[in-house]
Amino acid sequence: MYPSLSKSYKGLYPFRLGTTSFIYPDHYIPNVKMLGPYLDEIELLLFESAQDNLPSKHEIKELSMLAKEFDITYDIHLPLDIYLGDKNPTIRRSAIDTIKQVVDLTLPLAPSIFTLHFSYDEAYDEGSSDKDIVKKWQERIYESMELLLSTGIESRSIAIENLMYPFEWAEEIVSSLNLSVCIDTGHLILMNRDIIETFNKYHDRTSIIHIHGVEDNLDHLSLDKLTDNKISDIMEILKTFAGTAIIEVFSYDNLQASLKYMENSLSSLARRQK
Repeated sequence: MYPSLSKSYKGLYPFRLGTTSFIYPDHYIPNVKMLGPYLDEIELLLFESAQDNLPSKHEIKELSMLAKEFDITYDIHLPLDIYLGDKNPTIRRSAIDTIKQVVDLTLPLAPSIFTLHFSYDEAYDEGSSDKDIVKKWQERIYESMELLLSTGIESRSIAIENLMYPFEWAEEIVSSLNLSVCIDTGHLILMNRDIIETFNKYHDRTSIIHIHGVEDNLDHLSLDKLTDNKISDIMEILKTFAGTAIIEVFSYDNLQASLKYMENSLSSLARRQK
């Protein structure tokens, strides 16, 4: 028997509060059953694209029923093992087909957003920031995304997440193709980027924010691992945010600690600003 969360956070904040589908060491449906009574949204992590790792149509139907039962929404994290900017056109075509397949599979869940990585380091062993190499990667990403959107997927339903390279590399693609943005505050901390400045820059396109603790260059920890300055910055952006905030951790202990720490931090911020 898994431990339940200590209280419900449904409708507690102006934003929708959620977490990942991998809090308990079990499959999607048991996690949703445990988390649904306490949160507004569940991020379904479809990290691996192999058919055996994706929910079946029967599971999708059950997840849809659970959404109605618990009054929750879902967002979908698209697979990580796809490379839209790869040098190999066959790999790029496979990535496009995979995204389309996952989107079609999960559309009955009416996801709030599909979060997508424009992977870079995986495509280049040297992780080069040479301008010509980056430019060619950008061109391939743009071409892949154009082909993906031509299949009928709504551009603003795809949120591009900031990773461990300057998000400016993806900025023009996001703007030109009218994509959404997923701000991952943990990645910003690891990159020594300003959280508030980034949020203000992409506020109009940001539909989802990933929050998690960072300590000793490790991320996806509980929020209480953050410094006072960093948690203060995160709470500052959340107080004016009306989208989805996902506590992106992968265990009950990290989630429970994060929820309590977030509640206390937001209360402290409200008291200070009265």
